[in-house]
Amino acid sequence: MDTRNDMLRLLNNRRPGFSLEQPFYIDPGFYQLDLELVWYRDWLFVGHDCEVAKPGAFFTVQVGDYPVVIVRGRDGQIRAFHNSCRHRGSRVCTAHKGTSARLVCPYHQWTYDLDGSLVFARQMADDFRKEEFGLKPVACESVGGYIFICLAQEPADFAPFRAMMEPYFRPHRLGEAKVAHEATIVEKGNWKLVWENNRECYHCAANHPELCKTFPEAPTVTGVNGAESDPDMLAHWAKCEAAGLPSRFRIDDRGQYRATRAPLLRDAVSYTSTGKRAVGRNLSDDVATDRIGTLLLYHYPTTWNHVLGDHAVTFRVLPISATETAVTTKWLVHKDAVEGVDYDLQNLIHVWTETNDEDRRIVEENAFGIRSPAYEPGPYSELHEGGVIQFVDWYAGFMAPRLAEGAAPRLKNVA
Repeated sequence: MDTRNDMLRLLNNRRPGFSLEQPFYIDPGFYQLDLELVWYRDWLFVGHDCEVAKPGAFFTVQVGDYPVVIVRGRDGQIRAFHNSCRHRGSRVCTAHKGTSARLVCPYHQWTYDLDGSLVFARQMADDFRKEEFGLKPVACESVGGYIFICLAQEPADFAPFRAMMEPYFRPHRLGEAKVAHEATIVEKGNWKLVWENNRECYHCAANHPELCKTFPEAPTVTGVNGAESDPDMLAHWAKCEAAGLPSRFRIDDRGQYRATRAPLLRDAVSYTSTGKRAVGRNLSDDVATDRIGTLLLYHYPTTWNHVLGDHAVTFRVLPISATETAVTTKWLVHKDAVEGVDYDLQNLIHVWTETNDEDRRIVEENAFGIRSPAYEPGPYSELHEGGVIQFVDWYAGFMAPRLAEGAAPRLKNVA
């Protein structure tokens, strides 16, 4: 079977406003094309500047078949490298995160400086040239305290996203925050199902009792469905922008990323069971008020985010297989906030810990049903699921022309 042509045919014949055909959610061949044409080709959120706050600090991620290490150099620059030794290919950094003066391969102790250059290779030939065997770089950019990487040999221009995101995030100074807690769950469903579930609150009332105490179910909240005509959204934008916080809904022309600020329910100022602050100290000293609702950022295919007055909650999506997806949640607080003094950790993480587990069950039940031979695409609600429609349209719009190109993309410095 020609999987590429089969996928392209299904995309070209898909019914607008309906879910995708079964293979998009369960087929390993379709999943491989997702990796090649989206995950290995576009900018991906991987973590935060504050996670590599000092020279030598690093963390690792796995994107499909590619292990990657992100490290801060002695010059303060954040870089990414293929986490594969230039000797015989072993992973150099095996820990999830850590700090090291040099990156040392555990197999034969080939040693790399923080800029990726090879500085030591034991007992090699006299004509061996270390400068030819540095770690292979991965394109890496930092904006607003967020680190993005791109595996493509010729990455898309990052500047438009930087220009849109930076004004919204600059006041929150997330690059200087700290991660109070991190949790990863594996959802037994395709990465697109994880996103489709995230892109609507049609399911919230019946499934998210804790979140619904503070987060509005209104379809206008995320900006796709008529935010510009919602008086509550307009009033919130005006109030926040008067305080110097960019807030109006903005989306790029291709629909891959967008940002907006949205109000919380009633008097709520944070994602807690009571709606009261979770952290006694504001996330940023530059934001004087906590009545700013939540700053929402979406960037397909890897991240959605909520930035409040007292803390931020960031989400990273990474595919594991055609039917498994890792979702990592991080709670960020002011760099000087002290657990047990400025915040109670369980109170801080409770709402989204519960919500994430509820979403995991939803996605897994969705995936279970889609595996049925009786499954066929169904219609989305135009009122409540406009965000899902927008996501599926983005996916189809990205995949179809890339499939038509007829050739998989080359990867950066991988020969």
